[in-house]
Amino acid sequence: MARIKGALATRKRRKKTLKLAKGYYGAKKNHFKMAKQAVMKSGQYAYIGRRLRKRDFRKLWITRISAACKLNGMNYSSFMHGLKLAGISLNRKMLSEMAISDAEGFASLCEKAKAEL
Repeated sequence: MARIKGALATRKRRKKTLKLAKGYYGAKKNHFKMAKQAVMKSGQYAYIGRRLRKRDFRKLWITRISAACKLNGMNYSSFMHGLKLAGISLNRKMLSEMAISDAEGFASLCEKAKAEL
């Protein structure tokens, strides 16, 4: 039986890495060794970024809610506590959207939260 060499698999693996490195600066897009390192590092950055994005959006939502609460004479923590006591369970994303687009509805939520405290 003939011996099978690994050239096809090696070429396929290298082409895949070089395709991922397309658009990189300098020799990182052409040389396999440098491309492999760059692709691995970019994968780590992407992995970390997917986790950081969740934190960043939550921070943004809380900032928006806090600003809207201050316009209605409350602070963020008392507003959230009042909502919990009132039995209103809206997530922070929806609360921040209400604060931006529906100021009257958010003001009524603030009044309900104040009444419960």
